[in-house]
Amino acid sequence: MPYSIIDALSEAQIVQLHSLYQEEWWTAGRSLADVRTMLNYSDFIFGVVTSDSQELVGFTRVLTDRVYKALLFDVIVHSKHRGAGLGSFLLKHILEHPVLSRVRHLELYCLPERREFYRRHGFTAALGELQLMRRISEAM
Repeated sequence: MPYSIIDALSEAQIVQLHSLYQEEWWTAGRSLADVRTMLNYSDFIFGVVTSDSQELVGFTRVLTDRVYKALLFDVIVHSKHRGAGLGSFLLKHILEHPVLSRVRHLELYCLPERREFYRRHGFTAALGELQLMRRISEAM
């Protein structure tokens, strides 16, 4: 396969991640310093790189207690690599991960147009009365 999964980013790949973030509505405006901090405090990171150049073309990160809950954040594939199955490649790796495959609830946020993609990987939106709630910090 022309792509592989990595669990740590080089300095060049951190800069590439920051660049990827600038292209998406939910991550545009993140500073490079904040991205570095985020990476340091994420429990697991997964990068998709090209096998030849090691260019970062996909990414996600996970926060977890390793038993009950794991939350996926920032599932992203570079626009020029979309349609090649990299999102599924990334999720399959996470779902088969020796630690994360044992966590009871693997959760994520997604837009309605991405629901079918995640359903194909076993995710459901049928959570009964459960509702996402958010408190926004004024500190940012």
